[in-house]
Amino acid sequence: MVQRHRHHQCHRLAALLSPIAFVLVAAQSVFAANLSTLDPAGPASESILNLLMLVTAISAVIFVAVIGTLIYCIVRFRETSAQANSEPPQLYGSAPIETAWTVGPILIVFVLALVIVRTVVEARQADPQTGAMTVRVIGHQWWWEYVYPDQSVVTANEMHVPVSSPNARRPIHLRLESADVIHSFWAPRLAGKTDMIPGHPNDMWFEATQPGVFHGQCAEYCGSQHANMLIRVVAESPAEFEQWLAAQRNPAVDTPAVAAGREVFFTRTCSNCHAIRGTSATGTVGPDLTHLMSRQTIAAAEIPNDRKNLAAWLADPGAMKPSCRMPDLKLSPAQIDSLVSYLETLR
Repeated sequence: MVQRHRHHQCHRLAALLSPIAFVLVAAQSVFAANLSTLDPAGPASESILNLLMLVTAISAVIFVAVIGTLIYCIVRFRETSAQANSEPPQLYGSAPIETAWTVGPILIVFVLALVIVRTVVEARQADPQTGAMTVRVIGHQWWWEYVYPDQSVVTANEMHVPVSSPNARRPIHLRLESADVIHSFWAPRLAGKTDMIPGHPNDMWFEATQPGVFHGQCAEYCGSQHANMLIRVVAESPAEFEQWLAAQRNPAVDTPAVAAGREVFFTRTCSNCHAIRGTSATGTVGPDLTHLMSRQTIAAAEIPNDRKNLAAWLADPGAMKPSCRMPDLKLSPAQIDSLVSYLETLR
């Protein structure tokens, strides 16, 4: 009986601790994935953090006041044995108290409303200053397309931006669009999330004040692969960004040594869905592949971009990313090998 009782106690303890463990593991994964809103890397995210700190501080003061009053009343007015059979004093109405608990919350809500409106206006500001660079962000099931209209560059899944400095601000204006269903662009360390609604473009802006790779996530459920529709924003120095732009403008290199793989690409309908600038491939259904190997990842930043993973992707895309839109072309191992060799030249 004692062992059974201890067994039940262990089960109850596990049931109590499991939600805490889940929260801790989730929090650890969020911080490890560079998704913390508590570590801003730009003015838009700093505004959101300041709002969070203000709301947290006000909530903490209210919590301490309420709990402190409750503890004081419990201790101060606890019943003694002499009072057990007596009626406590009955109090009805108090104008000062009623005024305080009416005016106080109104003032708190008013202050929070002003700060929230100011923060939302800052976060929604599309062009904070002259010279903002525009990037069209188009959400697809389940990948991202990035178009730099003024630089004549199209890429996918990894957005490159220049870093701002106090003497040379480089704000980024995002024109958010959707090609199919509702998506939402969210890179927490750079800015808040903004929805992408079919037929209704939205705008947002951010600045990256430090170099690095900032991760994000589609924040609106968009289908079975929503959780794997990841975001990578690469912030680099202005010189490195200009080098990246120059490389991205170049057409694909035609390498005779991989002619067999190039033939597979154009004869097995790959060109119907994908574009490779400088060739007859002009598809828009899937990502632009002109400089595929300049990207660190494939499949919306989910899978490292290397020869092994490219081969596995071409062999069975659904196994790598279930429900993805790319069909299984039933390629032979030899065709896959030659096609991967061709794709590796797209740098």
